[in-house]
Amino acid sequence: MWATDTALRLRGAAHAALAALACIALTCCTGVWAQGTPPVTDADMERARGAQPVITDRDVERARQKHRAPSDADLARVPVPSTPKVDMLPQPATRTPIDLEALAKGFDAQTGQPALKPNAGPGLLIFISFEMPEPTLARLVDQATRARASVVLRGLVNNSLRDTVERTQRLIGNRQVSVQIDPQAFDRFAVTRTPSFVLVRDGAQPQACGAAACFASDQFALAAGDVSLDYALEFIQRSTPRLASDASGFLRRLKGTGG
Repeated sequence: MWATDTALRLRGAAHAALAALACIALTCCTGVWAQGTPPVTDADMERARGAQPVITDRDVERARQKHRAPSDADLARVPVPSTPKVDMLPQPATRTPIDLEALAKGFDAQTGQPALKPNAGPGLLIFISFEMPEPTLARLVDQATRARASVVLRGLVNNSLRDTVERTQRLIGNRQVSVQIDPQAFDRFAVTRTPSFVLVRDGAQPQACGAAACFASDQFALAAGDVSLDYALEFIQRSTPRLASDASGFLRRLKGTGG
C-alpha cells in the first residue's frame, strides 16, 4: 500500500469524525431552541392574581371616616375672622386736587396763580402735549418739579375740562408742579412743536401785542425738540449768553445743587 493512499484514508476518517461532531452539536442546539419560553399555566395566573391588593368596602368606609367632610357643628366652632379696619390699612399719598377754574383760566392748576409773575425772577416754561409718549411726559413733569418750572398745555383733552383734569392728575400724581392750559402762551412765544422749552429772563416785562401780551425777543430764549430739560437748559446756556446765568440757576435746581 502506498503512503499516499494511507494519507487519503486518514484524511477521510478525520472529515467523517468532524461531520459527526457537528451533527451532534446541531442536534443539541435544536433541542434547546425547541424548548423556548415555558408556557404560562393557570396556576401561575392564580398566583399573580393573589399578589394584587384588593380594595374592599371596609377599606372604602375607613377612608371615608378618616377624611370626612366637616359637619355644620364643626363649621360653627370655627371662629369667624373680624372685619378688617380699612382706616388702618396703608393709604396712598394724598394728591393735591386740581383747581378746575384755575386750569380753565390758564392759571397754575394747583395754586391758582399765573405761571409767570412780574418781578418774581426768571421763569421756565415747558410746553407739552398729551399726544407725546407717556415716558417722555413723565420724565419732563419730574424734571419740571425739581427745577420748579411750569408745564403748559395748549388745549383740552377731548374738548372736555373734566377729561383734561383727570388726565393731568394721572400725569402729575403726587408731584407739586405748576400745570396750566394757556393757548396764548404758545402764540406769545411762537411755540410750534412739543416739547418746547422757554426761559424768560429775570425782570422781563410783557408788552402789548395786539389783544394779548408779548415778550421782546431779547427777553427769552426758546429751545425745541425731543430732549430732556437739562439738555435744553445747557443749549440755552451756550447759545444765549445773556440768559446763561438764569439757565445755570435752573440747572442747579434740577441737579439738586441749588436753592
